[in-house]
Amino acid sequence: MKRIKLKVMGMSYSQTQSGAYALLLIEENGERRIPIIIGGFEAQAIVIKLENLEPPRPLTHDLFKNFADKFNIAVSEVMIHKLEDGVFFSRLVCNDGKNEYSIDSRTSDAVAIALRFACPIYIAEDILEKAQLTNSPSDTDLSPAGDTENKLELNGRFESYSDEELYKMIDDAVKTEDYERAASIRDEMEKRKKKKG
Repeated sequence: MKRIKLKVMGMSYSQTQSGAYALLLIEENGERRIPIIIGGFEAQAIVIKLENLEPPRPLTHDLFKNFADKFNIAVSEVMIHKLEDGVFFSRLVCNDGKNEYSIDSRTSDAVAIALRFACPIYIAEDILEKAQLTNSPSDTDLSPAGDTENKLELNGRFESYSDEELYKMIDDAVKTEDYERAASIRDEMEKRKKKKG
């Protein structure tokens, strides 16, 4: 089976399912992309890692990483190996230094864990071929991974606040574990830095 390496391209609100998000993965050396519908918790876990935010307490995927580290278990790769009735099936390939194990996983959890272990994400080529988006990148509503303006908050929501207010708001958002809001505030702060240039 031929495998294709993927990377996270972006995330957006799902247009088809209320309260869900669309995670977009793109082949590393090409243009083919697949959308995966995921829940809000998993979307938050992925965005936190993409935005390099530090939660005050570990989230479930961080706990998994901490637990694995304590017992010298590494996740060496994620493999999306099946597509059935619109649902992607994945495996975590783990290694304890002596043995390799394959663990069944939801794809959203697998991606969140892959980001924490900095391990590659692969997909079987026949699945990528079957599930890929057919529109061009400019036609999609998904924003790039580093750009959360349209990802998890409304664009322009924080423009009227001063820099000092934004710093306080981002601290409060992280303390209350509202990472979606923290990522959006951070984007506004980055946008201002670029303008000041």
